[in-house]
Amino acid sequence: MTIYLDHAASTPLRAVARDAWMAASGVVGNASSVHAAGQAARRLLEESREQLAAALDCEPIEVVFTSGGTESINLALKGLWWARPAGTDALVLPDGEHHATLDTAAWLTTQGADIRAVALDGLGRIAVAAFAAALPGAALATALVAANEIGTVQDAAGLARAAAEAGVALHLDAVGAVGHLPVAFARWRGAAVGATGLVALSLSGHKFGAPAGTGALVVSRHAAPVALAHGGGQQRGLRSGTPDVAGAAALAAALVEASAQREGEALRLVALRDRAISGIRRLVPSAELLGDPADRLPGNVHVLFPGAAGETLLFLLDRAGIAVSTGSACQAGVAEPSHVVLALGRDERAARSVLRITLGRTTTDADIDALLAALPEAHARAAASGARSAHRS
Repeated sequence: MTIYLDHAASTPLRAVARDAWMAASGVVGNASSVHAAGQAARRLLEESREQLAAALDCEPIEVVFTSGGTESINLALKGLWWARPAGTDALVLPDGEHHATLDTAAWLTTQGADIRAVALDGLGRIAVAAFAAALPGAALATALVAANEIGTVQDAAGLARAAAEAGVALHLDAVGAVGHLPVAFARWRGAAVGATGLVALSLSGHKFGAPAGTGALVVSRHAAPVALAHGGGQQRGLRSGTPDVAGAAALAAALVEASAQREGEALRLVALRDRAISGIRRLVPSAELLGDPADRLPGNVHVLFPGAAGETLLFLLDRAGIAVSTGSACQAGVAEPSHVVLALGRDERAARSVLRITLGRTTTDADIDALLAALPEAHARAAASGARSAHRS
């Protein structure tokens, strides 16, 4: 039986989400139809929208259902850039963002966007002052609420305030935060005027127990990004296509439950996380926790193992029945050094020597015991392999 410690990649489906999906999938009718069957589907869709809005501190009209985080980020960044004020071409982009953001930003440079990078500090934090300094005259800005790889939680309210003061539209990537941290769109937006300050926030259902392929983008009612695709204009003209009523119902059910359990679950996960960190340090004294030691996601353990390749550690732990992640991108089957670790100022060798261990609602004390029992042998073998590789080079 696999011990699953990769909840940041995807967490198991919640029973309430499965039940909501099954019930909603039995509702016959297109939510855009005017007959009674269609209006029954519409009611279910709008009830789901209202539940999400209540959990995210926004208005129901501001919730746009999507297929997940990647689509939400693309819609926000491309749509806001295409709708930018005349004469503004800069995109403020902190280092270490998720590849959904980095790759979208890279594509926007082919359309004339100018990237203004903002460096991270050694703990992966975005300094609000540095972010604010990059904003004047920018078309838009984006930032993570919580780093999906190293777990550092950013000052979302401070970043939103800086964007509002500069009169720049801000998108927040909350994919790793929603369901695990308090997310308050209206409060973070504050007194921002019009289509400036925080105007968009993305989330993905499978990160908090909804089905993969569900998600949403919160878009301020004062903002009007350009749509990626055109058709029926079913969701404020921002996203066309027949709404996925069952997916919306499952998404809402999962977030409602995750929000209700969040505080108690965070306390439980922090205790498990800290026990894992303490055990890793005891067993491998050279191991180093990366990311902010205090302001981090409750279930995130991101560790640098000097001299031991993360890919090798992952393989050996997987052989022992424990699923973890290196946290690095893998493109075309080739493992790359973690761009996030590089953004912390570490070298490429360090960026290839990390593991991301992420806990979730199914994680138990026994899972942590199993991880700590398997780690010494896996680390010894990975370190020996690393030493041989270093000798050959």
